[in-house]
Amino acid sequence: MANEAERRHVNIRLSDEALEWIVRLNSGRADEGDRQDFAAWRSRDVEHELAAQEAETLWHNLGAAGTKVRKGVSRRAVLGAGIAAMSGAALYGSGILGPRLFAEHVTGVAERRSIDLPDGSTAFLNVGSALSVDFSDASRALRLHQGQATFTVAHDVVRPFVVEAEGGRTRAIGTVFDVDIRPREVAVTVLEGTVGVTNGKAADAVVAKLNHRVTYSAGMPPSDAEPVDAASETAWRRGKLIFNGRQLGDVVAEIERYRRGSIVIVGNGLRALPVTGVFDLAEPDTVLDVVAETLPVQVTHLPFVTIIR
Repeated sequence: MANEAERRHVNIRLSDEALEWIVRLNSGRADEGDRQDFAAWRSRDVEHELAAQEAETLWHNLGAAGTKVRKGVSRRAVLGAGIAAMSGAALYGSGILGPRLFAEHVTGVAERRSIDLPDGSTAFLNVGSALSVDFSDASRALRLHQGQATFTVAHDVVRPFVVEAEGGRTRAIGTVFDVDIRPREVAVTVLEGTVGVTNGKAADAVVAKLNHRVTYSAGMPPSDAEPVDAASETAWRRGKLIFNGRQLGDVVAEIERYRRGSIVIVGNGLRALPVTGVFDLAEPDTVLDVVAETLPVQVTHLPFVTIIR
C-alpha cells in the first residue's frame, strides 16, 4: 500500500497534468481531438476526475489571467499567473478600490476595532469592515459598506439611530444590535432592546427584540424575527466562532473573513453539511482541520486557494 508521501506525490502530479490540460483547452488552439483526449484522461479513475475538477475550479477563480499562460507550465506557474487576476479583488478588499475607499472607518483581515461615535454610542467593527458616519442635529445616520459591526446606542429620543446596509435600514433609539453583511443576505441580531428593520419600504418594517434575528436580501422584504442565541451569534466580539449545526457553505463564508486566500467548495451537495464547534478567531484554519476530520470531504491547501471536495 502506498504511503502518505507517495499518495501526495501522485496527487500533485495529477493536479499538474490536469492544469496543463485546462490551459491547453483554453489556449484558443485546442480542437475536438484535444477535448476528447481530456475526457478520456479524466475518466480513467476517481483521482483523475477529482484532479480535473480541481483544475477547472482553479481556472475559474484565476479568470482571464489564465489565458496568458501557455501549455507545459507547472501548477505553481499557473497559480502565479493568477496573481494579476486576483490583484483586483485584493485592491478592492484593501480599500484602494471599492466602497472602503469612501468609508471613514475600516478594519483589515486580522483587525477588530471599537469606534467612539460623536453621541456617546460605539461601533465595534469586525475584521474586513467599512463604516461611514453622518451625524446631524436631526439624525444619526451610519452606513456599513461591508463586513460586520455591533452598535451600542446612546439613548436620544430626538435623533433616531439608523444603520444602512445593502439597501436595508435598521433603526434603534437605545439598544445593542449587530449588523452582518453576508454573501447572500444581511443579518440583524439584537443583543439588547428593540430595533426596527426595513428593506426599502416602511410598510415592510419588522420589529426584533432581545435574542432575535432578522435577515433581508436585495429586493425582498425582511424575514420574520426568529429566536437565536445572540451571544453565540456574535461570539466574534470575544474572539470566538461558535457553530451549532451551521451549514458548511455558511461556515466557509464566515472563516474567509479571518484568513487570506479563497476557499472553494467543489460540489453544491457539500454546502449543506453541518459543522459544530467552538473555535478561536486567531486560528481560523482549525475550522478546516475539524471539517477534514469530521465530514466526508477532502481539504486540499494550495497557494492562494483551499479546495474542499
